[in-house]
Amino acid sequence: MSTWYNRIAGQNLERLAALSDGIFAVAMTLLVLDIHAPAAHSIHSESELWLALYQLAPRFLVYLLSFMTLGIFWTGQQTQFNYLSQSDRHLSWIHLAFLALVTLMPFSTGLLAEFIVYRPALLLYWANILLLGVVLYVSWRYARHAGLVENASVELSCAIERRILIAQSLYGCGALLCVVNTYWSIGFIILVQLNYAIAPRIRPFSRL
Repeated sequence: MSTWYNRIAGQNLERLAALSDGIFAVAMTLLVLDIHAPAAHSIHSESELWLALYQLAPRFLVYLLSFMTLGIFWTGQQTQFNYLSQSDRHLSWIHLAFLALVTLMPFSTGLLAEFIVYRPALLLYWANILLLGVVLYVSWRYARHAGLVENASVELSCAIERRILIAQSLYGCGALLCVVNTYWSIGFIILVQLNYAIAPRIRPFSRL
């Protein structure tokens, strides 16, 4: 009996997790490269240095935003991996699409840092977050449908899906605030991220 290649490809979950860790590490490192120290030849006093650092504040703000974004999505992906018995070809490509969106974060971050008061830059950044959430949601739904999930109750599975949907709804609300001011949008999204990063209140959520 012949063996179809597509049935045996992409089954190693550990290799997929290792690739994900490496890409997340690189993307999170690249975020800081957009922050440059003030040029020494333009600084002639402490007051000028303080002013230059103050002018860098928006870039530090966007860096913090993006670092937390990637941290939250890394945690979400690793949580899904914890409940998978194995991968398959389709799930591997879904996560490769997810990682492609991760590699776009330094670009969308740099664009937002450079044009922080412009709505298109904020909306493109939000689209990056939205697509990350969509693909992560699709990956879990596919894994359940394909029978790749083990030791996950219906309640836990629903908690994982609900967390993604609620987070994306809140991010969407934050994006809408750019109608008022892009800083309002960024501030709201950071508050949402801080809540998800450091304030888990429901036990099933605390593992995500």
